[in-house]
Amino acid sequence: MKIYELHHERRNEILLSTDKSKLDITTIYNFLKTSYWAKDVLISVVEKSINNSLCFGVYEFDKQIGFARVISDYATFAYFSDVFILEAYRGQGLGTWLIKSILLYSELQNLRTWLLSTADAHELYRQFGFENLPAPERMMVISGSSAYR
Repeated sequence: MKIYELHHERRNEILLSTDKSKLDITTIYNFLKTSYWAKDVLISVVEKSINNSLCFGVYEFDKQIGFARVISDYATFAYFSDVFILEAYRGQGLGTWLIKSILLYSELQNLRTWLLSTADAHELYRQFGFENLPAPERMMVISGSSAYR
């Protein structure tokens, strides 16, 4: 198994890092369990998803203020998941910086397909080239809507 290099970027007192040892699981869990996409998620599910994903944390000093994870084969496909900036830190361009940093991450270059699902951040993602599915009739899903209950 290839071990990927840690990535760190700074913007004044804000740090973006792929170092999983910095992640504050409690902050991530508390946000996700009330989100529309992971409502009532179990902490064990959050931990397992983090362990099996490429994660990006955003920190003000040592306090976690944002998060995103990418599920990928690092060759052809990547899926954005659990992307958030805590409400008190929104409107500062941190979400844009996070998405841009993920898309520029060295191990995720030259992928054929990036995929994500959003109910309310279409304009954020459009500025990076995301668009509606060109052939949604080709896509299929099994959705476990009550998986966390």
